[in-house]
Amino acid sequence: MKILLFLLLLLGFFLLFHEMGTLEYLSVSLKRTREGMDAASRQRSLADRQKLSELQEKHSLWYSLEQQLQYSGIRHRFPGMTAERWLTWNLAGGAILFLTVTAAGSAATAAATVLLCGLFERYGLKKLRERNLRRTEENLTKLLDFLGNYSTTSGEIVSVFKQIGRYMEEPVRSALDTCCYEAATTGDVGMALRFMSERIEHPKFKELVRNMEISIRYCADFSVLVDSSRRSLREYLRISGERKGMMREAVISLAILAGMSLVALLTVEKLTGIGIRHLMTETLPGRLGMAVLLVIFVWFRGSIGRAE
Repeated sequence: MKILLFLLLLLGFFLLFHEMGTLEYLSVSLKRTREGMDAASRQRSLADRQKLSELQEKHSLWYSLEQQLQYSGIRHRFPGMTAERWLTWNLAGGAILFLTVTAAGSAATAAATVLLCGLFERYGLKKLRERNLRRTEENLTKLLDFLGNYSTTSGEIVSVFKQIGRYMEEPVRSALDTCCYEAATTGDVGMALRFMSERIEHPKFKELVRNMEISIRYCADFSVLVDSSRRSLREYLRISGERKGMMREAVISLAILAGMSLVALLTVEKLTGIGIRHLMTETLPGRLGMAVLLVIFVWFRGSIGRAE
């Protein structure tokens, strides 16, 4: 009996130490993976800076993910979030969700659920980017007014950014603060401005910062630049307002088309006694009509997306 107890205790200690060794191995592997991801992110960041200094853009999957995180404001809320971590979290979450739904239902349902969550995430990122774009547009006029009041010159642009940054809203405020910090640490104001233009998606903000970076090298006074930027912004807002009005009219026209199609289908149903569902799915004219309507809606949605 004592020998049996001794063997059981020995086996228990062996399993305990083996389990502890396994956990330690997993912890070391996780730490090594995290360090490797951080090192890859730092190397890519340095490479992107070198490319940017040579006026070249690196168009890749990582570049696209970095732009999504930056333009949506996620990098501002979670500074440690990188493209590698974002992709890893998405893949891990998608795998867990797929296995969970598969265990409760079927693989087809799980795949549809994962796809739906991916589309929802993409829609959320799109809305965050649109909100930051709208906020930037609202702050551009205020930024130009401040720059005009300060009579900015190239020698004091960083100090002016530091003073007016507190009156701006996100994402312009964080972009100005980061520009001031990079200019103070590196001493290269032009490069700091160039990096700042990459943090904001709005085309007029990019144009303003690019013109500032050029004016630093060839001109000392920014008053002419501020005046021209005001005129350009007013013209941009006017055209943008007209485009939004045209889009609203297009949506109304499409809604009228859909309503008239429904009235026509109800009329056909009354005359023929055939249900709308059977008419649209079981007859050749109904299928052709559905195909035409689908093509119209897809084309309209694509046109709206390009206009936005």
